[in-house]
Amino acid sequence: MSLPYMEGQGEATVSTPSDLVVFMGGDNGFLSLVTVPEVKTFQDLKGKTLSVDALTTGYAFVLLDLLKRGGLTPADYKVERAGGVLSRWDALKEKKHAGTMLITPFDIIAKSNGFNVLQSAIDVYGNYQGLVGATRRGWAEQNPKRIEAYIRGYIAGVEWLYDGNNKDEAIAILRKQLPQMSPELAAQSYSVLAGPNGFTRKAEFDRRGVQKVLELRSEYGQPKKALSDPMRYYDAKYYQAATR
Repeated sequence: MSLPYMEGQGEATVSTPSDLVVFMGGDNGFLSLVTVPEVKTFQDLKGKTLSVDALTTGYAFVLLDLLKRGGLTPADYKVERAGGVLSRWDALKEKKHAGTMLITPFDIIAKSNGFNVLQSAIDVYGNYQGLVGATRRGWAEQNPKRIEAYIRGYIAGVEWLYDGNNKDEAIAILRKQLPQMSPELAAQSYSVLAGPNGFTRKAEFDRRGVQKVLELRSEYGQPKKALSDPMRYYDAKYYQAATR
């Protein structure tokens, strides 16, 4: 959510220029296009309505791009705002929309309930920067040690997750937060989140992933801008200090 406001393309109107800066990576977003059971192909989405969190986010642009790659044009479908992932999943269950972008573990829950995963974004792009660590530049300059401690703590948490000895405890924590998940679904979610395309090891900034974000924003963002420099948004000194 930080990049739209850095570029003046955010959903909400702000009165002052953004001074946000990225200080670490996080994950690839774990994004999948999920549809109601009767929609099994991209062509089945013609004439249907899909949902996004907001129309200006990078995740919304992933949806538009996947639909384009699937052979659809903007005239073939409608897109509506539907809020966060839980709201979108609830709306999809009620069939208020024919499809939406879900993140793990909601895509796994959806599939177990008969919904279809038409496409995984990471399978298409190879690299995509989803979540990052970001803050205001002014605050960062005044609190470098806090940011460095946050980075170290985050990295330690991810490394704990990847340690197979902690698998059972990690699954138990996930089920505590999502009690509706069965042990089997929680185990599947762990395999994704701590798998080859899981949380980014060492919280490294994915330059190629950000490049893909910029390509999509250059194509679908408004007002139109040609964006090409991933390093414009990243200040590496906090990460370097935290990991040296």
